[in-house]
Amino acid sequence: MALRVGVIGGGQLARMMVPAALELGIDIRVLAEGPAMSAGIAATAEGDYHDAGTVLAFARDVDVVTFDHEHVPQDVLRALVDAGVPVRPGPEPLAVAQDKITMRRRLSELGLPVPDWAAVHDQDELRAFLDDHGGRAVVKTARGGYDGKGVRVVSDASGADDWFTAIAEAGGGQALLVEELVPFTRELAQSVARRPSGEVVAWPLVETVQQDGVCAEVLAPAPDSAGRIADLTESIAVRIAEELGVTGVLAVELFQTADERILINELAMRPHNTGHWTIDGATTSQFEQHLRAVLDLPLGATGMHAPSAVMINVLGGPADGDLAARYPGALAAFPEAKYHFYGKAPRPGRKIGHVTVVGDDVDDVVYRARAAAAHFDD
Repeated sequence: MALRVGVIGGGQLARMMVPAALELGIDIRVLAEGPAMSAGIAATAEGDYHDAGTVLAFARDVDVVTFDHEHVPQDVLRALVDAGVPVRPGPEPLAVAQDKITMRRRLSELGLPVPDWAAVHDQDELRAFLDDHGGRAVVKTARGGYDGKGVRVVSDASGADDWFTAIAEAGGGQALLVEELVPFTRELAQSVARRPSGEVVAWPLVETVQQDGVCAEVLAPAPDSAGRIADLTESIAVRIAEELGVTGVLAVELFQTADERILINELAMRPHNTGHWTIDGATTSQFEQHLRAVLDLPLGATGMHAPSAVMINVLGGPADGDLAARYPGALAAFPEAKYHFYGKAPRPGRKIGHVTVVGDDVDDVVYRARAAAAHFDD
């Protein structure tokens, strides 16, 4: 009998798990929010992941449940565990990923490097933090933000009044996360995978380039990172995975500062956009590795096929929405590029796909990857 994995969430991450599952002979089942979701083409069920009954029915005949995102409520996760369903990652590590204040608190308790931060409940507390940090800071909603949403730089204590008002109208009791404005020179990401029996593997450290708060480019390996920086980021990610009991892929987004410090920015306990390059650039993709890990199978090698791999996100897409019309020109001009589209309608700023090129010279690879992706821009 085939191993059976249930994936909650129908986004592009679930979609990209499907080819890896088919190659391994794994029976993959997807609970999608609706037929229009990116993974709707592979969905075996549709329904609301907030509803415990719906999720329990979906999980009834799978060997393990995993996720396309971290947003499944804790009560639903606990219901799965109480029903005897293996949930990977489990409720405890996911609670850290679901709430940025919980994340900061837990990482601080572990003595790991994070920006100076505080949980603030009102304008006075925010003003006090600003006064202690040069008058500018980053404010984040504790839950729900992604791709630049729920994040803003403020230089006045009134800069988050709308968020404080929304919290009060929802019944209060919540806080916003405020952090020092880190003077970083670049952003990095370190991905690792861990299986329940304890094996952990890491991919090369990558450099990421952001555009309006959205990841636009990923360079693997991160230039000028071999040695101390790569060793440090791997040790940070491995420790987080082990201390928090993460099962599956863990992506740790990081800042590198002008004085060579490494600070943790965000965590994702699932395959992550910064690891999409592994599909074409590494021996084992993050999607195959995630499936191996949650099933507690031996993990695959993480070496690169070539000295450089560059992934460019296709953001927005053509204004006329006709991706297919762009295929002939792009595929003919850059036959070495690998194109991945997510079945999502073009929309300004939306991640609708990515392009990866691998090769020997990083400058040449960057040029070709950017040029190949540009065929889908207006």
